[in-house]
Amino acid sequence: MTTTLVANAHAVDASGETEGFWMLLDGDRIAATGSAADRTCPLEAPGRHHDGRDGLGGALPAADTVVDLGGARLTPGLVDLHSHGGGGASHDGGPDEIERGLALHRSHGTTRSLVSLVANPIDRLRGSIEAIAELRRRDPLVLGAHLEGPFLAPHRKGAHAEQHLAVPSPENVDALLGAAPGTVRQITLAPELPGGLDAVGRIVAAGAVVAIGHTEADHALAVAAFDRGATMMTHAFNAIAGIGHREPGPVVAAISDERVTIELILDGVHVHPEVVRMVFASAPGRVALITDAMSAAGSADGDYLLGELAVTVTDGVAVLSGTDTIAGSTLTQDAALRLALSAAGQTPVSAVEALTLTPARAIGEADRLGLLAPGYVADAVAWTDDWHVSRVWAAGRELTDGR
Repeated sequence: MTTTLVANAHAVDASGETEGFWMLLDGDRIAATGSAADRTCPLEAPGRHHDGRDGLGGALPAADTVVDLGGARLTPGLVDLHSHGGGGASHDGGPDEIERGLALHRSHGTTRSLVSLVANPIDRLRGSIEAIAELRRRDPLVLGAHLEGPFLAPHRKGAHAEQHLAVPSPENVDALLGAAPGTVRQITLAPELPGGLDAVGRIVAAGAVVAIGHTEADHALAVAAFDRGATMMTHAFNAIAGIGHREPGPVVAAISDERVTIELILDGVHVHPEVVRMVFASAPGRVALITDAMSAAGSADGDYLLGELAVTVTDGVAVLSGTDTIAGSTLTQDAALRLALSAAGQTPVSAVEALTLTPARAIGEADRLGLLAPGYVADAVAWTDDWHVSRVWAAGRELTDGR
């Protein structure tokens, strides 16, 4: 397998910051890491030799290709648990459109993604799940499917077609989970729907994650759903009750529960940066910054579709046409990172964690995604001084324009 040595970097991940960092990529994994402070290379693989490279710090392993980053920042590849498209393509539009949307986000540093689907008839969702399963077989960067619909409260439906909403009956749940077993990784659910709490346990038992969202749930019901096994909250503060001083609401239930990961859309529109700052402080290590991007991400203002619903994008803000209802975002994760550092006042370590290790942990992938460490996937992003994407590696291969 081809080996690549990425060296002379300023590494930033959830474990901290390291100057003079290097890592050896062997195939699709990180084989070894070290820094200029190391006296010797920590790993010598059979059949390899070490050679010193002045200016890169310490003894370094040999590799087929050496990339000297010149002190630039290096982070793990970003992980997005909630995205509906980008680059003019919708994830509800089939494999070709999914690939186009993913390429846009990969060019912005997102190396691993769940493919999110809006509410549609059960049979149509089954077809979409099967298509994602096929795409996943040939593209390891696709983590699986996230069903944002159809198990949503009608009065909190947001940009989902009400006629396609459904109750989480055992038959409906099993039909979706059984479409391509193991493909559905996350389901958003309103626990007040008939059979909602029982569905939480059924979904979790099948190996998928339940996120509470698009719901009228109060604090008590959210606590009950988390006790049944729900471990995420879909885009907190949006399509869900806020925080009240007498009825604290579901967001407080999520913040108070160490088992729960809280999605936030940090685009300056969905949640005020000061509220984002508050959630980071209240739930350290449990905030996952997601895009909830629709097809207009990376594209011009204009008219688009989200599922079957018409969407108008003006100044980068997407709303259902003729209304003020927000319809997803035009966000990319690199922009969310910059806002986390500036408007939300996070440290580089905290901001990067919210885009890497925390989302990976939320879906049970923290043993292989989200760190620059031996044994982890060879996904990484090099950044300019002002935190714009410079280079992207995914599964050990450097990407060009997201491909």
